[in-house]
Amino acid sequence: MTQPDTSVSEAAPPIPALDFFIDREPPPDDFFADAVAGLSQRQKSLPPKYFYDRRGSALFDEICALEEYYPTRTELALLADIGPELAAHAGPKRRVVEYGSGSSVKIRTLLDALSTPAEYTAIDISRAHLLNAATALAKAYPALRVGAICADFTDAALFQSQSTALTYEGAGLGQFLGFFPGSTIGNFDPHAAISFLRHARRQLGSDGQLLIGVDIKKDAGILNRAYNDARGVTAEFNKNILVRMKKELGADVDCAAFAHRAFYNEPRGRIEMHLQSLQNQSIFIGDHTFTFTQGETIHTENSYKYDSAGFSAAAAAAGWGRKAVWKDPQDLFSIFLLEAKS
Repeated sequence: MTQPDTSVSEAAPPIPALDFFIDREPPPDDFFADAVAGLSQRQKSLPPKYFYDRRGSALFDEICALEEYYPTRTELALLADIGPELAAHAGPKRRVVEYGSGSSVKIRTLLDALSTPAEYTAIDISRAHLLNAATALAKAYPALRVGAICADFTDAALFQSQSTALTYEGAGLGQFLGFFPGSTIGNFDPHAAISFLRHARRQLGSDGQLLIGVDIKKDAGILNRAYNDARGVTAEFNKNILVRMKKELGADVDCAAFAHRAFYNEPRGRIEMHLQSLQNQSIFIGDHTFTFTQGETIHTENSYKYDSAGFSAAAAAAGWGRKAVWKDPQDLFSIFLLEAKS
């Protein structure tokens, strides 16, 4: 990996308790442009990354605690169970990089399992949520070098930047271990998933490893319940993207005139989330008008599910080899440890 240019403007003022902070929060104009582009398509869509302002991140934390939503508790229990074996595979002094760190809950289980981890870098798009979580973690692990990068980790430019702080003060430290929990890889379509894995392979280096949570294909009833909880938290989370458009883009949109719709598309092996228009209506953003008929949807997110062979093939196409794979006893969820192939 090349050394960073530490003079770049992206280097933010120091944050108490953090060893470094890089602020690459996407500008609001990106949201405007992405909303206009997505709503102009035949199948209207909005990028799921815009779920995650402070409110959206808090709602997602609520989702993770729901009875119907099995991935979080299953992955946490599995991480705890495999700790000693994982530590042996990873080795000492790993420099851990978490993509989409959120509330930094699972990382504590990983850090506790590893043998003397040397560094932790949290990457997340929600600046306030990121700083709160990373600062709390730094205080909980005073011997660990902790930094944060506010950025869209799906942006290929992040992996090409000289200023991501991933190589700061690297002499004498161990190799990188990427951490991508929560089956977030499922939010990418298959081609984009391989692209992300390829970029991560390049960023984490020739001796890097990647620990990644992968949701397993299973009974459609279990999947549909997980994304249609009885309390309606997932529905509120889905509609938060409209709330943000109204608040941040000045959009004229009736949020109550859209309903949450999520279902398992078995032929494509994915959960789809949509916002369905309950009536004929229009959304106005700046000079743009987007007309909806009753029943028409905005496609907001996919969550692809994998079998072991399918994900192993995707990883191999991106330059990763499978070092280990673990599953819970109910075959609900899997964790892969990948290592860079020469």
